[in-house]
Amino acid sequence: MKFVDLGTGEGIGANCHMLELGPFRILVDAGMNPREIGSASLPRLGMIGRAPDAVILTHCHLDHMGALPLVWRAFQQTPILMSPPSSMLAARILHNSVNVMLRQRNDSGLADLPLYTHGEVDRMNMNVLPLKFGITRHLEKRGEELGITLHQSGHIAGAASVELTYDGERVLHTGDVLFDSQRHLGGAKLPEGPFSVLISETTRGLSSRPEGRGRDAETARLLATMDDTLQAGGSVLIPAFALGRAQEILCILHESRGKLPKVPVYCVGLGLDVAQRFDEISRKTGLLRFRSNVLKDLNVKSLERDIKPGKSPGQGIYVLGSGMLSEKTPSYALAASLLHDPYSSVCIVGYCDPDTPGGQLVATDAGGDFLFGALDYQTAVHARVERFDLSGHADREELLDYALKAQAKTILLVHGEADAREWFRAQLSERLPETEVIIPKPLEHVVA
Repeated sequence: MKFVDLGTGEGIGANCHMLELGPFRILVDAGMNPREIGSASLPRLGMIGRAPDAVILTHCHLDHMGALPLVWRAFQQTPILMSPPSSMLAARILHNSVNVMLRQRNDSGLADLPLYTHGEVDRMNMNVLPLKFGITRHLEKRGEELGITLHQSGHIAGAASVELTYDGERVLHTGDVLFDSQRHLGGAKLPEGPFSVLISETTRGLSSRPEGRGRDAETARLLATMDDTLQAGGSVLIPAFALGRAQEILCILHESRGKLPKVPVYCVGLGLDVAQRFDEISRKTGLLRFRSNVLKDLNVKSLERDIKPGKSPGQGIYVLGSGMLSEKTPSYALAASLLHDPYSSVCIVGYCDPDTPGGQLVATDAGGDFLFGALDYQTAVHARVERFDLSGHADREELLDYALKAQAKTILLVHGEADAREWFRAQLSERLPETEVIIPKPLEHVVA
């Protein structure tokens, strides 16, 4: 197998991998780097060369999917394979991406934005072929055959690991993995080895999960913090990604009706839209446990009021994007209205890049000053700011255990910061001395 990472950085960014097995060329994912905007956010799509035989999407987060319309533009006859839930979500997420890029063009003046249009998203979506989990699709070329099978990988709705079989070889690309079940979604069901090549994510390689901080315990701790905050008359802000984490939080709140003080629950456009689509996915595929009665029973309201820095919009539970408090998002604006209030809480429930406002807020001491640069507003942090480990990624020990059992001849480590990948390489090299463990460098070809 030949492999090249078309991303432009060695951390978590624009995921895009080209795999070659015999005469077959398969592109797995085409994402954007969330730390960049415009063409700087893209993988090196020009290095794809001739048309791939298939494009496979692991899941609908933009760091894996954001550049997909550009791949379609270049290779309009190439089929785009993804799981049925992903096929029901992809266009909606990409239309939102176009809207964001239009706003970025107005703010930054970058002439190359948007990188694609609403019309291109719709036309690309017509080229999508849903592939059910566990069903193998065969490609034929020059008298040879390649098998493609998707397996549930947890993480978010529709997330898939990709198994490729060719000439007696098995290759597994894990995509993003979560083995734990979430309130609305079951955990990963990855295939057993042996594999010729395992391509594994390494997102959480930097740290172990503390003892006693499993998902159920963290959920209970979150609810206790919310109860304390609401009893004191404060508000709760839960920054949450619109796809996946927001719906899990809504399910947790739904299960806890009657156990928390009754206050309004607020969400915003994309998160609410995705929740409605989750209801459709649940009904049509049975792969989710989320129905629209969650929104109805909670009487979830759309946050439409004007939010002003330093002025509370009224007591409530606010489940708002983005999960990292990115500038010019609802969670960023709401945090600016609440941080001065010692009775309110900001509950970070997922990963926050240290360079994002969410990561910077977590690193700020209580009572310290925090600057909302995009709002030209600074305030002392008097609200309670707390992290809860409800990540959509498997713990490093879980991924390591899977890799050890995979019986792979070669392991490629991707989708993680440099130190995270190095931790996995050290552990695997020590325990599997006969296995070749590789950290691929961006844009360099690897033969495995």
